[in-house]
Amino acid sequence: MRWETLEDALAVLETEREYDGYFCSVQDAVIIVILGSLCDLQSVKKIHEWATTEHARTFLAETFGIKRIPCYWWLLSLLAIIRPESLNECMKQWVASVVPDLAAKLETEEEEQSKKKKKQPLTIAIDGKAIRSTGKMKKYDNPLHIISAQIGELGLTLAQRTVESKSNEIPAVPELIKELEIKGCMVVADAMNCQIETAEAIIGAEADYLLSAKGNQEALMNDIAEYVQDTKLRATMDSITRTEKGHGRKERRSAYTSTDVSWQPGGRVWPELKCIGALHTRFETSKGVTEEWHYYISSKALRAEELLHHARTEWSVESMHWLLDVHFDEDRCRVESKNVQQNLNMLHKFALNIIRIHKRETQSKLPLNGIMFRALMNPHALLPLLGKNCIRNIER
Repeated sequence: MRWETLEDALAVLETEREYDGYFCSVQDAVIIVILGSLCDLQSVKKIHEWATTEHARTFLAETFGIKRIPCYWWLLSLLAIIRPESLNECMKQWVASVVPDLAAKLETEEEEQSKKKKKQPLTIAIDGKAIRSTGKMKKYDNPLHIISAQIGELGLTLAQRTVESKSNEIPAVPELIKELEIKGCMVVADAMNCQIETAEAIIGAEADYLLSAKGNQEALMNDIAEYVQDTKLRATMDSITRTEKGHGRKERRSAYTSTDVSWQPGGRVWPELKCIGALHTRFETSKGVTEEWHYYISSKALRAEELLHHARTEWSVESMHWLLDVHFDEDRCRVESKNVQQNLNMLHKFALNIIRIHKRETQSKLPLNGIMFRALMNPHALLPLLGKNCIRNIER
């Protein structure tokens, strides 16, 4: 990763009120929080304590030209005046600048693994996450809910949108999709977002959709289930099975797809509907066996192998949400400012994106917590994550 691409994106960061950058600029505040997050520090207070240590002070001054560290309250104040929409735009621009090289590298790796394997479009996984701590604050009627769009194969968060509650996620997702440059991608969303408006927005973005049908689309789910559970019809569907063993369990996934959608009454309303699919998962552990069926609709005539790939890649966004809770303890953040909550969430995603890019570029096998621990012990371990040419010679 080249630091200059991120720095260029942050240069156009906007604030909600005029600020002349006296003592410390908002860009400096953002850099301090991103670097602290890369060190696995869970709160602004811990990040500030780290930034004021002698070795971190020296590193920030020599490497980034940050010669004055704001106090804890001033650091919070700077995060509060940053427009979340502007920071989100910075993230989109930065990720867009690095994706082409990473996607090309991914394609090369896939070609090396299998000459016969058909090229898969990138998967855009969309899912929401509640910041549970805000549900206990008087300032919020409901927990703050943040919807993220992630490039599944690369593990990079592309953009996000914030809503006041989970119920507002449905109308917000089409608006988020309209902001994204996702032509040719496969957009995967959970059952809540199996909505005609969402499908229309995806088609309007010149992408394809893969939507999970559950109870909120009961008639659609039952129609697909009836088709798939008919053994004669299932025998005509394209299918594939994969088995994995590990962590004390055996997992068997079977995917089925069919382009026979003429019988589907919903075909008249779901835009460009071309395929139905099903995913059967069987888990075997020492405690017994459990089985699950999931049903899907898609605007692309998918093969079973493609359904299995995109459906599994969707889980990457849930993995990212888990990391936000485990590494950054987001659900216990007690800062009431809505701007700070949103901006911290994005800056944590910046940090995770940086590590994902580093691991993909270097093929590093070191786990996430190992990379973060090295950075915490020695700030100069941050340099390989950011790129070699990250030194700024700025007089302050």
